[in-house]
Amino acid sequence: MPKYFDEEVSSLKEKLLYMGSYAESAVSQAVQAVAERDDKLALLVQANDDIMDQYEVEIDELAIQLLSKAPPAQDVRLITVAMKISQNLERIGDEATTISRRAVELNQDARLKVHLDIPRMVTIALGMLKESLDSFVNEQPEKARAIIPQDKEVDAINRQFYRELSNHMLEDAGAISRCLNLMTVSKSLERVADHATNIAQEVVYLCEARDIRHEAHKS
Repeated sequence: MPKYFDEEVSSLKEKLLYMGSYAESAVSQAVQAVAERDDKLALLVQANDDIMDQYEVEIDELAIQLLSKAPPAQDVRLITVAMKISQNLERIGDEATTISRRAVELNQDARLKVHLDIPRMVTIALGMLKESLDSFVNEQPEKARAIIPQDKEVDAINRQFYRELSNHMLEDAGAISRCLNLMTVSKSLERVADHATNIAQEVVYLCEARDIRHEAHKS
């Protein structure tokens, strides 16, 4: 392929990295808004959601332009995988918006007296996101495969939070609304990890031409 095609592919990867960095920042800010009871930060995350949508549109447009040039099979996989990754990143942005909305609602009442290790959940989920994007850029399927099992750890934390919050609601009916909001925050973080897992699976497909999305269910 001509040199300009390679430059456009590089531009596609660069846009994905920018989008991924923005998604990571949005989730971090949304969780910070919950922890620090910061309405202004929560509203900023919501206002900036359009930026993620615009990234997705730009990546899709560039990908379609590249596909129209009839690239070889390896490049077709790269371009289609890039589109799928941008979809997952956009949904991570949506989860950040959901968390920020729950932050505003939580801030209207007194802080709930229940300990949830949300920072640990955030660290794992965002670590998975960063590693999955790195594995894409560097085309490292082994690194991508190593990310996927971490999703079970995030799932386990989410279930633990649900148990603790459910018990708290039984003990204090006045805390039901706050507990439900925290359950939503936890579920959104669990979905961030799901999307990071999806990205990792797409990297394996890119590098090995093998779809592993349903292998775990079959085994």
